[in-house]
Amino acid sequence: MLTRPFAEAIQEAERVITGAPHVQDEQDLVEGYDYLAGSIRASVQMAWAYERDFPYFVRSTGPYTKMGLDNPDTLYFHAWLRDDAEYVITGQRGTTVDLSFQILDGDYSPIQVPGSLAAFDDRRIDIEPDGSYRLYLGPGLKGAGMLVVREVFSDWAGERPGMLRIQRADRIGAAPPSPTLDALTKRYGVAGKILISRLRTFLAFAERFYLGLPVNTLTVPRSTPGGLTTQFSSVGHYDLQDDQAMIVTVPASDAPYQGIQLGSMWYVSLDYINRQTSLTRDQARIDPDGMIRYVISERDPHVANWLERTGHRRGYVQLRWQRLSRELTEADGPTVDIVAVDDLPKVLPHYTPIGPHAWRERIAARQAATAARMLG
Repeated sequence: MLTRPFAEAIQEAERVITGAPHVQDEQDLVEGYDYLAGSIRASVQMAWAYERDFPYFVRSTGPYTKMGLDNPDTLYFHAWLRDDAEYVITGQRGTTVDLSFQILDGDYSPIQVPGSLAAFDDRRIDIEPDGSYRLYLGPGLKGAGMLVVREVFSDWAGERPGMLRIQRADRIGAAPPSPTLDALTKRYGVAGKILISRLRTFLAFAERFYLGLPVNTLTVPRSTPGGLTTQFSSVGHYDLQDDQAMIVTVPASDAPYQGIQLGSMWYVSLDYINRQTSLTRDQARIDPDGMIRYVISERDPHVANWLERTGHRRGYVQLRWQRLSRELTEADGPTVDIVAVDDLPKVLPHYTPIGPHAWRERIAARQAATAARMLG
């Protein structure tokens, strides 16, 4: 059976899910099986996009193919490369707050983060008055295996994505060979390997970079492991009772992009379409003293900067700053306080409650903006 290796990989993947160390109850398993479904879909997509001679950009992750604590504010794309070939990237710059490119020497694995051979944003690109641009990559970028492109939104409703295309220079106008039985057999095998690696890698990644930190704390801003040179992040993990809240206080940055998000123990974003589990600086309420005070809790604290736990007693927190022109320091980073939800009106220095109608409007705006962005 041609598909047998992939079917066997799905069975092994199910064992990875049910054996994950954080699984404690039925909710964890339900989320795990949902994560598995998205991973199966993504693995097939990635295997069929594994094309270095006639490459194209594929959506690396999205609302239904989540992985790696995906940023709700980012559209991720990738294309495979050969280090001995030349590629032409053409595009049309949208109005998003950041557009960045990164060349990796491989893919993520359970034991290592891929090396970054080059990382830059559109400030280093000659963009024509009409927004168009053209880039050339290679040949000779030794070890180059993948080009990753990130398009980042701060104002979900007001910004629009651009257009992107990649071609191998000496294959323009040519056509790839027709599929063969042998080629499809290999692709099913590759899909199975991607699936297992994907699940194991990011469970190990979370344990390596997050779970060793003291609970209910956040790190000083630091260059993101495996990420862009123009990105810093502050990370941590929380464990809160339903009557507790975590207040994360951070200066409103002068960086073009600043955001915060929550993630589940599967190391993926929570529902960011129908629930407010992330906020950019544009979406957040900034206090008169220039600080942003986020409230992470299960119970509704009736504030605009509530980050909904959505039933997750434990989870991950990540703050990001992008398109930086300087290194961040401890003074740019967050502080954390754990308080009772009932005490929030007393401990928040600029407590301004919002009602249920205003909250529904915020959620409706997220739903509309996400739908428009996914069609972009």
